[in-house]
Parts: sequence; C-alpha cells; structure tokens
Amino acid sequence: MPSHSHLASRPRFMPPLPFHVALLLFAFALAPALAARAQAAHAHVRNVAGRSLLIYSIDVEGGQSTLIVSPSGASLLVDAGWPDNNGRDAQRIQAAMRDAHIARIDHVLVTHYHDDHVGGVPDLVRRVPIGAFLDHGDNREDSAATRANYAAYLKAIQGHPRRILHPGDTISIPGLDAVVLTADGQHVARIPGVTPRPNAYCAAEPRWPADPSENARSMGILLTFGRFRFLDLGDLTGAKEIAMVCPANPLPPVDLFLVSHHGMNLSNSRALVDAIHPRVAIMNNGARKGGSPEAWERVHQSPGLQDLWQLHTAEGSGAAHNSPSALIANPSGAPDSGYWIKVEARANGSFSVTNQRTGETRRYPRP
Repeated sequence: MPSHSHLASRPRFMPPLPFHVALLLFAFALAPALAARAQAAHAHVRNVAGRSLLIYSIDVEGGQSTLIVSPSGASLLVDAGWPDNNGRDAQRIQAAMRDAHIARIDHVLVTHYHDDHVGGVPDLVRRVPIGAFLDHGDNREDSAATRANYAAYLKAIQGHPRRILHPGDTISIPGLDAVVLTADGQHVARIPGVTPRPNAYCAAEPRWPADPSENARSMGILLTFGRFRFLDLGDLTGAKEIAMVCPANPLPPVDLFLVSHHGMNLSNSRALVDAIHPRVAIMNNGARKGGSPEAWERVHQSPGLQDLWQLHTAEGSGAAHNSPSALIANPSGAPDSGYWIKVEARANGSFSVTNQRTGETRRYPRP
C-alpha cells in the first residue's frame, strides 16, 4: 500500500475554473494595459485642447481651399480647388492636413459649384476620409460647365452624409462657433449676440449689377473662437454684399477676412469691407487670376487694416497694387511651389500669420 507521502507527491487533476472566475482574472490581467491606453488618450485630448485654432489658406492657383482645424481637433474644409492636374489640389490639402496633424476631414463645405471651388471634390474623396458635405442645395446657374460640376459633385459624395444649409444655420465644430451668413442668394438679417447698426459706408456705394451666376449663391460663414472672428464669403458678388450690409450692417468687426472672389473687382464693395474693419486680410488669388487693382486697393485702404497677405503676386497689377514680397506666399519670379499661408489664433483674439515659403511669422496682439 503506497505511503501517504507518495500519494501527496502525485500530480492531481485540477478541475477547470468557472467561466466567470476566468473572465474576472483576465480582466485583472488586462487592466494595467487599458489604464495606460486611457491615460495616453486623455493626454492626447489635453494636448489637442491646448492648441490654437489653425486656418490654412491653401494655394490652389486662384481657386479656394481653406482648411480650418479647431483646438478640439475637429476640422472644416471650405472648398477643394480645381479638378484634375493629377490630383494637385487634393495633395496640397493633404499636405496642410499633415501639418495640422489630422488624418480626416469632418466637414467639407462647398460655397458654390464653380470648378475652382467644387472641382477638386472627386479627387479629395478618393484620397481623404470625409465625414459630411455641406452646400447650399441645387445648382442655380444655367451653364453647361456648372451643371457638369454639380453632377460630378453629387456622384463623388454618394454614400456620405449631405446637409443643405441656409442663412442662420450653424455648423457643429467642437470648440468653435460657425454661423451661415449667406447661401443660395439669401442672407441673414441679424446674428445672435450682434446688434445690426446703420452702415455709414452705404451712402457712397455705387449700384452693383445683378449676378445670375453661382457666385451670387455663394455660402458665406462667420467663424468665432473666443474673441477671434474670421469671415469667408466665398465668391459673393457686389449686389449681394450690399443687400446684406445696407442700410444696416448685421456683421461684427472681424480679425481676419478672406478677400472675396480671389480679389476680383466684381466683389469686395467698400460698404462691406470698410464696415467689417478687418485687422488682417488674406487674398487667395492666382498669379493671373484675381488680385485686381480696384479690389486690392479697397481692401488695403480699409480702416484699421494692418496687413494684406496674398497667395501669389498678381501679375496683372503693378507694384503699387501688390503687397511686399514678405506677405506673398508665391511671389513673381520664384518657383511656384504651392506654398500656403497659415494662421494660428488664440481665444483672446491674438493671432499670428506664417508664410510657408519663408517660415517668417507676423504676430497680431489681442486688440
């Protein structure tokens, strides 16, 4: 008969643990890794929350593409530039995204259906994850080219959420306030928190011709980050500008103005530009598109304007109607490298503007 000590040394059969006990032990083992991941995620959120508002005026050669990234990391792209060119404009958008440390775009807002604004959407959709598309609704322009642009846009955004916006609507961008001012030929009469005031600049304003094109249907937005305000009216033309700001102006003074319509003289009425008192303006002109002497002069002479930045030297204008080279991202005579102009804004109203070509930054303290 075996001894008790011999029996004690034998391996014994261990019954399997109950499922709930095994699950509990697994959870305990995994807890440190989950805690570390959560801590890293919270640290990332804190880092993102501490950033400035970023605005990139991307060089799409006389079209528009403006990337806005809030301190929360949420993003809005206003327009996508031209079609074709081997995806040039989509690649330039992606370069700005990398600089802003984002991998997707939450909202793409299409101001109107001209090919220098909406034409780049199909290329962008093929390259970049996008949340939703925002626009003013159906194309209103009776031209074959614009109808084709609109059809290509609708095809490209299939499967994505689409929201049609109207004046007074807001766009949800965590950390920012964004209100639609103009859309589909209509405009706001007032903005929450802003009291419309008589516009003294209207009396001297000449009569502007009616515009049947999509330009007059442009969606325009006012973006607010604390005390900082940014105005972008797309390609809105003179008659629609005057209808919005005369005889009473519902818009507040702004810190940054994206010069309308690439600096063409069909837009940028004095009654609009002078009434908003921009501290700084950016003109998204091309070398041979936009930047007309008349529009440049109206913006440059606006009361209180400190600087007028340009994406290109306006080749059709002389030195008297171009900003100094330090304020031009792609000057005449230099290789066209598609350099952007980058704005970093703080909630206290201070901001800086950087010329990507030179790396130089100008700072604009809080007013």
